[in-house]
Amino acid sequence: MQVHSPSAARPWVRSLLSAAALVVFGASAQAQTILRWGDVVGGSHPQVQMIDRVAADVKARTAGRVEIQSFANGQLGSSRDMIEAVANGSQQLVTEGGANFGAWIPSISVIEAPYIWRDPQHLIKAMNGPLLASYNEQLVKARGMRILGAVYYGTRHVSTTSKPIKTIADMQGFKLRVPENDVFRAMAESWGAKPTPMNFNELYLALKQGVVDGQENPLPTIKAGKFAEVQKYIVLTGHIMTPRLVVVNDAAWQKIAPADRKAVEEALKAGMNWADEQIQAQEKSLLDEFKAAGVTIIQPDVDAFRKATLAIVPPKFEAKWGKGTYESIANLK
Repeated sequence: MQVHSPSAARPWVRSLLSAAALVVFGASAQAQTILRWGDVVGGSHPQVQMIDRVAADVKARTAGRVEIQSFANGQLGSSRDMIEAVANGSQQLVTEGGANFGAWIPSISVIEAPYIWRDPQHLIKAMNGPLLASYNEQLVKARGMRILGAVYYGTRHVSTTSKPIKTIADMQGFKLRVPENDVFRAMAESWGAKPTPMNFNELYLALKQGVVDGQENPLPTIKAGKFAEVQKYIVLTGHIMTPRLVVVNDAAWQKIAPADRKAVEEALKAGMNWADEQIQAQEKSLLDEFKAAGVTIIQPDVDAFRKATLAIVPPKFEAKWGKGTYESIANLK
């Protein structure tokens, strides 16, 4: 009987064996869980970079069993679109401002109330403690979404296309783009402005074409959105410090093995800490960058903005937020 060595095997047999090995390897390496994570802000923003960092960390910690896919710049839709998609499970993760979840937790919009936070540290500490746990419990029950953490989005300021804003009187009739929620609209109205709700991914063109007179966002978002290209003034109103929530579809979350869920939580905590540091660092350096690009920075009468806002907004929303809630959060240590 003639014996054939392995090297003498027919080429088609070797090819078939190689293909079979690739199929087995591919099956073993394929992620067991894929989480689509969306954000409306652009890819250069620290909170989008955070997604990429968390994705790489999760892949390493879970040996590829959990894969996070990043979709920045509103690729998956508007804020409302993505929140609804996470609620129904067609998208698994979203980073969004807390007030946008007010349809299910009416009181949560207080965390984006004007002048409620003293500084970023006040916000970060409060929003990753018992306060967040309370909102999380309500959101899971109301809509099947779970809050995994909160990040500091930055301190919001007004920017304008052509009008210098120095006093609150300068805001009379000013068409100000605001996010699509009641608190921001009420704040703009307290200044005498005309609030114009609009999706974030429509904003650059609206500013360029003069559909609105200006907008309000943190400095890192103004940079990521390239708004300085079409804005002449940045007005340091410092009116809102926004906490953004990382929210997951709870049914998808529960399907992940406990050990892998823990790995995601650890990676997310590290990523959020990094993003918080990046945002605060950018806030310190960006004014000089904007000045160098030809943007005029204005220091307005902030006390006048604050007084006008606090006279109207907290009383208007007291029934929704709960009596004394604004004051209790503002006074948290």
